[in-house]
Amino acid sequence: MSHQYHDRIRALERRAERAGESLDPDPPAEDRAMELLREGVGPTVSLYCEARTGDSWVRFGEAEFDRLEATMNDWLALYARCYGVELETTHTIREAAELLVDTHNIKDVAVVLTGVPER
Repeated sequence: MSHQYHDRIRALERRAERAGESLDPDPPAEDRAMELLREGVGPTVSLYCEARTGDSWVRFGEAEFDRLEATMNDWLALYARCYGVELETTHTIREAAELLVDTHNIKDVAVVLTGVPER
């Protein structure tokens, strides 16, 4: 796998860790939830889409792929916490990418995957 993707995955992981440490929302914190989508969920899913649709199809190693999915799920859990919901999500990055292609809206992706906020 390209070193470029390794570094980007690690940066997204670190940002999720820092966001989790600083997250103390008074639910609902919709503005903070949208910020987390823009800063974390969106870039994480976009990294996967870029790797799969760019000029050269990138094959992630198993560990890298697991880290990418775990990072996306961490961001989704932070998003849900903004609405007072504690979740441990285990969605696949492919599922999120397909939803993003279908909806063109990262908030719709988060709502479908987490059920938060309830419709």
